[in-house]
Amino acid sequence: MTSFVTCDVLDDYPDRNIQVISPYLNGYTFKRYGKVASFAGEIVTVQCFEDNSRVKEILATEGAGKVLIVDGAASMNCALMGDLIAASAVKNHWNGVIIYGCVRDVDVLATLELGIFALAATPRKSNRQGLGEVNVNIQFGDVNIASGQYVYADNNGILIVDQPLIK
Repeated sequence: MTSFVTCDVLDDYPDRNIQVISPYLNGYTFKRYGKVASFAGEIVTVQCFEDNSRVKEILATEGAGKVLIVDGAASMNCALMGDLIAASAVKNHWNGVIIYGCVRDVDVLATLELGIFALAATPRKSNRQGLGEVNVNIQFGDVNIASGQYVYADNNGILIVDQPLIK
């Protein structure tokens, strides 16, 4: 994919319905944890609460051109991705992961060729019980997100759009 800046994407496509995820959600701000500063791709969604079973399963599958967006309900109780799951995502060619929740092993995450945004870090791992739903509609603030849409993310923000804008 060609490099981009989300500010320019918004400026270059004023006629498109581009949703911008609020930089401040329920008292939290998305932070970058991966080595890749800007990433984009087709969205795959997961909704889970303090159980990263589905995150692990999905990132262990082929993900070329895709970004996993995880609705972890902003829980600060445990991480939904750590170094091993993130390494699996890199091995399986995922472009990035955005987590409305926590990550762990942040020093290792910073070395991986993967775009990663999350609300915070915590050392506590999740309790895997096989819970969570894949390809469900999720909502971050007033932004509706569905599998099959596209995301563009960089240090300026996160954009959601129905069709790819950049080849």
